Amino acid sequence: MPLPDQQGAGLNKNLLILHFTVFIWGFTGILGKLIEITAINLVWYRVLIAFCTLFLYFKFNKTAFRIDIKTLVKLLCTGALVGGHWILFFGSIKASTISVSLVCLSSITLFTAVFEPIFNKKKTSKLEITAGILIIIGIILIFKFESRYTKGIIMGLCSAVAASLFSIINSKFVKKLEAPIIAFYELVGAFFWINLFLLVTGGFATLGIPSMSDIGYLIILGTVCTSLAYVAGVSVMREFSAFKVALITNLEPVYGIIMSFLFFGEMKLMTAGFWVGAMIILSTVFLFPFAQKQISKYRSR
Repeated sequence: MPLPDQQGAGLNKNLLILHFTVFIWGFTGILGKLIEITAINLVWYRVLIAFCTLFLYFKFNKTAFRIDIKTLVKLLCTGALVGGHWILFFGSIKASTISVSLVCLSSITLFTAVFEPIFNKKKTSKLEITAGILIIIGIILIFKFESRYTKGIIMGLCSAVAASLFSIINSKFVKKLEAPIIAFYELVGAFFWINLFLLVTGGFATLGIPSMSDIGYLIILGTVCTSLAYVAGVSVMREFSAFKVALITNLEPVYGIIMSFLFFGEMKLMTAGFWVGAMIILSTVFLFPFAQKQISKYRSR
């Protein structure tokens, strides 16, 4: 049995991994803006590169990755949520701005606060719901002052719903399977569902071959920002609840907005209403752990 110091060191290591992963995810918004192809085509290439990278990793390390049919079906179905999340996220970026899309993604905290107790059959936390309501207020303010981005905001919120659901599902899978295996089969599932959608809608006709610059960005997106980050993000769920992962994931807008300003100067495009809403959301994210700690201390007296 691990000693308390060893457990603390493990938690700190996983927390560091999660923050690094979220930073990488923040960079995906920049790549999504730089890549010129449509959102669904972008995700098609991203997923293809990502699961091929993981397959080569398994072969190189001689890792066994066979699983039973029942688990395989569940992972492939979860892949539909993964693919949907990415398509909606990049669609949101292309329909609005990186900043708007990332702030909308912060609503993952609210959706996880609502969905996780239902999935895990546990009592709903009043503190989590309060945090979720504050995030909703922030999103309403953004809606009010950034109405020209309504389509992008709706897609961003739907993206957050999908992300919340597959995060909760993965928090269960990771207790039984290794993170790379979960990531591989969910990416295969995402690729299957995207291909099915393209087949039904005739989207293969528009797939085409990306430009050289897009290929370079897609390789970075598929390997570093997907294979590596996805595996890391799933692996830490052994130690953290889906809600805590969702809460830290909300730092993605901070990193993403800073990078979008550095790369594209987006800050000047945002109204005062946007920044008020964004500050409410991000303040809730930062203050939640402190409030949770103080409540725990009070109850332990």
